[in-house]
Amino acid sequence: MSKGSGTTRGDRRRNERRERLRRVLPRDGAVIGIDLAEDKQAIAVIDHDVRVLARKMVRMKTFRLGPSLDWAVAQARAKGFAPVTVACEPTGPRWLQVQQLCAERGLPLVCIQPLVSHIAREQQDYTPHKTDEADCVLIARLATELHCYLPEQLDEAWAYLRHLGRRRAQLITAATASVQRIRDFLSVAWPTVTEASRLAGMRPQAFTALVRGTVPGWGGQRVWGKICDRIFAALTDTEGVVVSCRRGLLRRCADELGDLQRTRTQLRAVEADMTAVLAELGLSRLADIPGLTAVGAAAILAETGDPRRYDSSSSLVKHAGLSPSDNASGAFYGEARISRRGRPGLRLTAWRAVWPLLTHDPVMAAKYQAMTQAAGTAAQAAAARADAGSRQVSAAAAAARARRAKARVACAASLLRWIYSMVVHDTSWDPAVAAGSQHALRDQPEAA
Repeated sequence: MSKGSGTTRGDRRRNERRERLRRVLPRDGAVIGIDLAEDKQAIAVIDHDVRVLARKMVRMKTFRLGPSLDWAVAQARAKGFAPVTVACEPTGPRWLQVQQLCAERGLPLVCIQPLVSHIAREQQDYTPHKTDEADCVLIARLATELHCYLPEQLDEAWAYLRHLGRRRAQLITAATASVQRIRDFLSVAWPTVTEASRLAGMRPQAFTALVRGTVPGWGGQRVWGKICDRIFAALTDTEGVVVSCRRGLLRRCADELGDLQRTRTQLRAVEADMTAVLAELGLSRLADIPGLTAVGAAAILAETGDPRRYDSSSSLVKHAGLSPSDNASGAFYGEARISRRGRPGLRLTAWRAVWPLLTHDPVMAAKYQAMTQAAGTAAQAAAARADAGSRQVSAAAAAARARRAKARVACAASLLRWIYSMVVHDTSWDPAVAAGSQHALRDQPEAA
């Protein structure tokens, strides 16, 4: 905190951010608000008093909006407004075409978060009233009030990585869904499979050899003999089988297995491309973090974009929705939770990536152990008081689980901070910096 004015570092960063936006949205300029749709675009030109200077509704694709933008700029300058800024919501991929059209004309572009416009829409008249004609004015108004941000300018490599990351997430979802469906089908149709009679006629050793030759094609590494023996013994067991559905379900299982194998092949190809792009960006050193693979690092960067565009590591954590959301007023202090705002895909990716680090990264493991030590103590105390009643034991166990979940969330936020520090400061993995050593942090203030 500054001794003279009492402003904090957060205040100064917020002021700098608003100053950057004000340079793009000067008070003596006009704003072109665009509500984007598939075949219909609503355009409104307003000044900073939210007076509508011109309005137009055009039926065309977004990439053909060039003449309409020129018309809106002419309308603003005819009213005496030289600086003109374009504002839109980044819904779908269409806003990228608006960004390109603005860049070709030298027009600055700002974006409005859909959540911000949704809240502002209800604040206007306390109703969920929504039309394209009203939304384009609302978008422009939010821009004049600086409830906007400057969109990221992606180069080809970062854009390619982002699309690969989204494709990977899609493939993971598809593969998981296939596995779940196969499990559901087999719960009704197993143990009678398409070639159950032939398999049952084999000897257990031959069946195990067949399984051992098939497992590598599914990404497996070894065969567990006990599981093979139990499956072989279950081939002729008809208990629980719904005979009428067996034939159809087994056919669906065969199709799902083919889909699963193709999906996993595509997933491996996408992950190989992501690793190559990570090397192209010169960020392969992120895989030096114990427990974090190159694919895991690439998946996180696919969601964050270039970390250098964030003001601080805290901004990156907020973008993931992993920052604490306090609930305090006066003498009241409520329970703090994560905000869950920002980018859900980034939050999920960081959550998935942090689990191996809890085991393989000594720094992260120590952090997690320190944060969950109280949870373990509470659980032991609850077990010691078991005769006090099951309700107290259950409450203590639930509190311990919640504390462990909070610790994992904090560890995921720390992982994002580590990645931010290594990319922005162009450094390699350093356990001392990651652990928050004051001596090591002198040159890297964002690493802790």
